[in-house]
Amino acid sequence: MRIALTTYSTKPRGGVVHTLALAEALVDAGAEVSVWTLGRGGDRAFFRPVDARVDVRVVEFAAREGEDVGARILRSVDVLREGFDPSGYDVVHAQDCISANAVGRCVRTVHHLDTFTTPELAACHERAIVEPYAHVCVSRAVAEELRAGWGLEPLVVPNGVDAAPFAAAAAGTAGARAARARWRERFGRYVLAVGGIEPRKGSTDLLRAVALLRERLPDVQLVVAGGETLFDHRDYRAGFEALARELGVHPHVLGPVAQDELPSLVAAAGAMGFLSTKEGFGLAAMEALAAGVPLVVRELPVLREVFDGAAAFARDPAGAADALHAALTTAPDTGAAAARRARGAELVARHTWAAAADAHLALYRSLAAAEPVR
Repeated sequence: MRIALTTYSTKPRGGVVHTLALAEALVDAGAEVSVWTLGRGGDRAFFRPVDARVDVRVVEFAAREGEDVGARILRSVDVLREGFDPSGYDVVHAQDCISANAVGRCVRTVHHLDTFTTPELAACHERAIVEPYAHVCVSRAVAEELRAGWGLEPLVVPNGVDAAPFAAAAAGTAGARAARARWRERFGRYVLAVGGIEPRKGSTDLLRAVALLRERLPDVQLVVAGGETLFDHRDYRAGFEALARELGVHPHVLGPVAQDELPSLVAAAGAMGFLSTKEGFGLAAMEALAAGVPLVVRELPVLREVFDGAAAFARDPAGAADALHAALTTAPDTGAAAARRARGAELVARHTWAAAADAHLALYRSLAAAEPVR
């Protein structure tokens, strides 16, 4: 079976991480897979090496000075549409609204639902839900949103997690200990957020939570990794920085972290704060569990579905501060901390990309049997 997976970027965002991991698991299962993407900012390859058996197609997307978000989205769709060649594939599977608008008849994974005020984005989002002929969601919570809002019946296939690098980074080997020590020498004891500074990640709520936490544990730092995005969050970022000054917190904002350095950054954290206001699954949080790092997440249906029993849940910054305090001051092998750690290990073991690939292949075959893709 020949499969085209399409995504909108080469950068390390959750949907892109998902696309590459799924592609590699599909070729392990015997499929022929191409991954199509836009190469932004001169990129000719993805943020990490990709298995040589995966056919990577990067369509050049040149930057334009002064282009607003709406125009950039429309041009992204046009450029990918012009560059994409659908011939020869049994299935075309889009992983985001931009590529779903660009590639024509496709299966679509809806990772999470957004509410956009920019007209171009709102229209792109709607078309990418109603026009695909089959849908996949990575959690039951998002699937239920599609049922309630559009009457769709998506297949639920949870993400896998590439657990091995994170488990290795948390191990007791000399190399792993040294890598963790380098981060701790740089930042001391820290709470980690992965995903950058943006509204959907609940960044200002986590900042407030860390400010409250520092009233009890003044040495704790906030470290923020990641953050590559299509959208313009400069106003939100400016508000975040102003709030940080007001609260007396000085976050360490790293931007995208190299693939081979991220596991040790995660494993060295005292806790991960994951206060997203919208998520489809929470892959970065699952990676924290793979490293045995205590996890504090926002009380959302999707995060309760995925992480119940493995994380502490919080409804607001005060609750998050309390949960982070407990995570940083409780021995990991006692009481509720030990139970969460064990549950986290169980979840990580269950969520494999091989299982995700098998479920996708079963879907593709059923679609091909019902109505072969032209």
